[in-house]
Amino acid sequence: MRDYRELQAELAQTGYIAEDSLVMALTLATEIHRPLLLEGEAGVGKTDIARALAKLLGTRLIRLQCYEGLDANATLYEWNYQRQLLAIRAREASEGADSAESLEKHIFSEDYLLRRPLLEAISQLEPPVLLIDEIDRADEEFEAFLLELLADYQVTVPELGTMEAVSIPHVVLTSNGTRALSDALRRRCLYSWVDYPDAEKERAILAARMPEIDGELARRIVGFVQQLRREDLEKVPGIAETLDWATALVGLKVEKLEDNLDLLQASLICLLKTEADQRAIVPEVTQRLLGKVA
Repeated sequence: MRDYRELQAELAQTGYIAEDSLVMALTLATEIHRPLLLEGEAGVGKTDIARALAKLLGTRLIRLQCYEGLDANATLYEWNYQRQLLAIRAREASEGADSAESLEKHIFSEDYLLRRPLLEAISQLEPPVLLIDEIDRADEEFEAFLLELLADYQVTVPELGTMEAVSIPHVVLTSNGTRALSDALRRRCLYSWVDYPDAEKERAILAARMPEIDGELARRIVGFVQQLRREDLEKVPGIAETLDWATALVGLKVEKLEDNLDLLQASLICLLKTEADQRAIVPEVTQRLLGKVA
């Protein structure tokens, strides 16, 4: 089994700075071919780990975005009805039209099958990374269906029979904790909690994603965001918000946060994503937070 530190260093080269515990979970998941369940607040980088893994492995990333009311069949396949209809009309117009049985067999072949994320993932010659994003948004019925798929890695299409996996994908599931996931799903997966990074880790992330940024400005940006997360906010800013804010400040040619407080205050729209939070972080609060940044 490979040393998890090697994977950690390789991930860092792709721009993803990961905690030891997360890298260990990822290493084990890829080595023993188990799905990896990542839980944590929105914006802490759960989705990005799947992108980084796909980039590192040089393989395809296939994403299934979950939502309330997600239909299991829609995640597997659909028939290309337009092509089927055209084929029917073409056969009817041709001389010596096929029998109904022959025509049905033709239009319900793999040529007319539209593979959706789950079937697409198990149909690849090289194992892809399958990202099942925000599984907590789907209902328990879909979760049970997913468990079945992850156990056998095969799909039954009534018209074609059972389609077994060509390769076993690297599966990453994410959850923001909007509902409790079943014990059965947790037992099936390896698990890692992804938290907001500490200041040192966040500075490393910022340096990896924005190597052109001034080191002192980056330090102050991260320090401010770390202080801001301690406020009573409806939506705590994640890593993505930190990167957006840093990009905005560089674009605005800000060299020191204290140089233009009006501009700084206006730029906080990159960090504060609800009306209540924008009302709460008034200029006096902003100055107080700046004062805490060492």
